[in-house]
Amino acid sequence: MPQYPNRQFLDFEQPIKTLYEEIDKLKQTSEKSKIDMSDSIQKLEDAIVDKRRDITASLTPWQRVQLSRHPDRPYTLKYIGKMTNEFMELHGDRNFKDDKAMVGGFAKLDGETIMFIGQQKGINTKMRQQRNFGMANPEGYRKALRLMKLAEKFNKPIVTLIDTPGAYPGLEAEERGQGEAIARNIYEMVRLKVPVICVIIGEGASGGALGIGVGDKVLMMENAWYTVISPENCSTILWRSWDKKEVAAEQMKLTARDMKGFGLIDEIVPEPIGGAHWDYDESANNLKNSILNALREIRNTDPHKRVEERIEKFSKMGFWEEE
Repeated sequence: MPQYPNRQFLDFEQPIKTLYEEIDKLKQTSEKSKIDMSDSIQKLEDAIVDKRRDITASLTPWQRVQLSRHPDRPYTLKYIGKMTNEFMELHGDRNFKDDKAMVGGFAKLDGETIMFIGQQKGINTKMRQQRNFGMANPEGYRKALRLMKLAEKFNKPIVTLIDTPGAYPGLEAEERGQGEAIARNIYEMVRLKVPVICVIIGEGASGGALGIGVGDKVLMMENAWYTVISPENCSTILWRSWDKKEVAAEQMKLTARDMKGFGLIDEIVPEPIGGAHWDYDESANNLKNSILNALREIRNTDPHKRVEERIEKFSKMGFWEEE
C-alpha cells in the first residue's frame, strides 16, 4: 500500500504525488533488501517541501479557487475543533427546521467563551449531501441570526467562518424567503453591539457569504476567494461556456491579495506551504492567532461607536465617482 497521505491531488499537485510514490518504492525496496535508504528518503521528503513551496509561489487565481475547494481542506467544524474546546453546537431556527449546512454554538477560545457560526460542507459524499454542500437555506441564515442575538444577549463575541459556493438557489428556498433572510442578517449584523469577526476560510460566494459576512474585522485565508459569483457561472453568463473559467477567475480579482488591495478585507491569514490541507494544526493555529489579535483590537471599543464604525466600514466599500 502507498505510504503517502491518503489524500487527493489536484492537477498541479501531481509532481508532489510522484515524489510520494518514489518514497513508497524506496521504502518497499528497503524492507525487502534490508538496505538503509533513509538518506534518499529524506532527500525526497525535502524535495516535497520544496515542490510545495514552488507551487505555492506561482499559483494562478484559478488554482487558488481549486485549492479553496480541495476535498482535504479543513472546513468549519475542523477549525473549531482544532482552535477551541468545550464546543456546544446549537440547532434550529425555532421556525422551520435545523439547517445542517449552517453550524454554530458556543466554544472556549483561549479560555474565553465565543459564539462560532459557519457553513459546513461535509467531509464525504454522504455528509456533503446532508450538509447540502455548504449551501444554506433560509432557515440556516435564520439559525445564524438567532445564535448571533443569543451571543449579544450574553455579551459574547461572534466569529463567523465563511465557506460556501452560495446560498441554496432552489425553489423551496425562494418560497421560504431566501433573499429576505440574507438581507435581514446583513441588517442585523451591522447593528450587533458585540465584537464580530468574519473569516473567509474557503469559498466566499455571493449573498450566501455576505449573509454571515458583516463584521468589525474581515479576515481571509491565503487560498480562499471572495466575490459575487463563481468563475464557472461568470464564464457561463459571459461566454455561454465553462471553458473560460480560468479567464474569469483572473479578471474577477477574487483572491485574498486582490481583496486586501481593494480594502474589502482587513487581513490575509497565511496558510501552510502548499495550502491549508497539508497541515491542519498549523492552519488552525494561524487562524486562531489572527482571530485573537483582531478581538484584542476591537474589544475595548464602545459598543455604540463599534456599530458606527462598522456601518462606515461597509458604506465606504467599492469605487465610484460623483459628477
